[in-house]
Amino acid sequence: MGVYIIAEAGVNHNGSFELACKLVDAAKTAGVDCIKFQTFKSKNLVSRNAQKADYQKKTTGEGSQIDMLKKIELSFDEFLALREYCNEVGICFLSTPFDFESIDFLNSIDMPFWKIPSGEITNYPYLVALARTGKPVVMSTGMCDIKEIRAAINVLNANGTKEIKLLHCNTEYPTPFEDVNLRAMQTMRETFNLEVGYSDHTKGMEVPVAAVALGATIIEKHFTLDKNMEGPDHKASLEPNELAAMVSSIRNIEQALGSGDKTPSPSEKKNIPIARKSIVAKKYIKAGEELSEDNITVKRPGCGISPMRWLDVLGTKAIRDFEEDELIEL
Repeated sequence: MGVYIIAEAGVNHNGSFELACKLVDAAKTAGVDCIKFQTFKSKNLVSRNAQKADYQKKTTGEGSQIDMLKKIELSFDEFLALREYCNEVGICFLSTPFDFESIDFLNSIDMPFWKIPSGEITNYPYLVALARTGKPVVMSTGMCDIKEIRAAINVLNANGTKEIKLLHCNTEYPTPFEDVNLRAMQTMRETFNLEVGYSDHTKGMEVPVAAVALGATIIEKHFTLDKNMEGPDHKASLEPNELAAMVSSIRNIEQALGSGDKTPSPSEKKNIPIARKSIVAKKYIKAGEELSEDNITVKRPGCGISPMRWLDVLGTKAIRDFEEDELIEL
């Protein structure tokens, strides 16, 4: 199986079911494997006193988190209809739950796995609730150190989760390039012996493509229909044409990574006689004449005796007459 690409629609539907369906269509057209939303009841997710993150203030203005979230909340019935629409379109539906009520609902509609967001990795009762369903887990690890990741894995394993995949992540929107730290993927893979991918919040698509080159098996990337729309996450998202370009680039890199065996590829074998050289006559050579550096040299094409046999050829007798530039034979 190739790199699994998740298009993170998140809350970029702005609370509109119709817009959510358009995001499904765009994700399908872009060629991703899965589209992911975020399911929550605002009253269960944040307290009235919870403040917005700095990036949320920049994109949605002042005010409380709960007021912002209420405007972009979809109902369970709408998520059920979205799941059905995804089935019709032919794309995997996924949504991250942010409260226990949402966990119960999403578990009832048979999603293939849970996607745990970075903010819930230290939420013990949340981890237990997901683990008890027995479903596989993909877990983002933004804001985490190795100790916190290990603790979350232990909780999941102890309560019924058998399969865990990790996503390296930075939760700043957008993430500065100097804070991405893609090599942390390798550290996590070596530390936990688990499959590792990358959830991206940088601008553009270079970093997720680079993550694939470093061995990411899952890529998650926010996308929107229009970066200029109102809402907290649009600015750090790709538009549909950019998402399609990212998918195409990832698929190209997948092929380019190859098997790891160092051997001529089928496409380049035909170039061997053209690009390499052979031992040829530097000038006219009579039969029986000793072959020396005075009368032989190296030139293209490479379909004769390899120059790597130079010492084998020196000192031997010409088996026949050779014209200038003719391939030497032994």
